[in-house]
Amino acid sequence: MNNYHKADLYRYEGKTGFKGLIYGLFIPGFRYTYLLRNAANCTKYSFAHIFYWLLLKRYSFKYGFQISANTRIGQGLYIGHFGTIIINPKAIIGNNCNITAGVTIGQTNRGSKKGVPVIGNKVWIGVNATIVGGITIGDNVLIAPNSYVNFDIPHHSLVIGNPAKIIPAENPTDKYIEFIFNEKIIH
Repeated sequence: MNNYHKADLYRYEGKTGFKGLIYGLFIPGFRYTYLLRNAANCTKYSFAHIFYWLLLKRYSFKYGFQISANTRIGQGLYIGHFGTIIINPKAIIGNNCNITAGVTIGQTNRGSKKGVPVIGNKVWIGVNATIVGGITIGDNVLIAPNSYVNFDIPHHSLVIGNPAKIIPAENPTDKYIEFIFNEKIIH
């Protein structure tokens, strides 16, 4: 298991190691993330790449996740529930992020916000939230369920509503993001 696998696994129950891996493979979010990381780390068109790519496609249909192996995702990804999750392959997601069912992280093709989002560390994205455009989401941000975000969000913020409103908060992700990994845990 590499450091990404260990960090992702730790985010689910605070476990690592072989027993934690066996437990984690029964959790749909971790299973998908495990396959996603393996597909991304294999040499293109190798037997291993094709094997993981086929498994990833199978689980994409089974769980409703549309996350490309090309998406840059930091350590400690937590997918809380299976259900439709769509993430543009060019999006960038930081460490210790939680993504829930119904989330869309997409691209805008025109206007001043043309591009894809860059999401910081320790971000919790609620059910059915939509994040689009060439925007930046800061660190330690909670995006409430059903929010539509198409503008930059500063660090330490709570985002709520449609249209979204920013509420500054000292620690908005406290009690929402648990089992935060650090380098000591995964080594």
